[in-house]
Amino acid sequence: MTTVPLSMRNSPILLFALLGVTLSCMAEAQQSVRVSMTTSLGDIEVEVYPERAPITANHFLRLVDGVHLDGGTFYRAVSPENDNGSPPISVIQGGIGERAAPFPPIAHESTETTGLRHLDGSISMARAAVGTATTEFFICIGDQPALDFGAARNSDKQGFAVFGRVVRGMDVVRAIHAAPADAPTDIEYVRGQLLEQPVVIRRVRRSQ
Repeated sequence: MTTVPLSMRNSPILLFALLGVTLSCMAEAQQSVRVSMTTSLGDIEVEVYPERAPITANHFLRLVDGVHLDGGTFYRAVSPENDNGSPPISVIQGGIGERAAPFPPIAHESTETTGLRHLDGSISMARAAVGTATTEFFICIGDQPALDFGAARNSDKQGFAVFGRVVRGMDVVRAIHAAPADAPTDIEYVRGQLLEQPVVIRRVRRSQ
């Protein structure tokens, strides 16, 4: 730790410098928001980035603040062993499922725009076509560059919209990913990926 000379302790220069450090720390703290998910398998804490991904992160926080995610589920687990897309990925997917979306779809915010990437623990919005994301999201198990902008997972090459990352509870994420996933479905693309017992998302709240 640096020692401040006695002659400078009441200096306006020092006071302005200390104020600058304080404001910088406050700004850094405001760059992310912690969200806690209580599930039937344990808790997952996510750090959301509203400054880096403002469209997507603020939409997710709107879902959280409106208590729209409570009672949802994690219902899909994708791995190289059951993936029906290419290249294969490892993720779990959750959301409110068949319930009506409370808000309109949001504009797509690609990883090229935000600079975020689909790394281990990244949380990102699920979508069909570009601009259709509403309430469903997924968490990466391991790095998943195939989901970034420009990669081949989507024919449109736009990738998916990362808006945060798991900071606690990856053991819970991996437990969900390892759960039996062979529930019947008429949708060929998700065959072999739907959890036999979906994991309930009991409560989602800001934790800071």
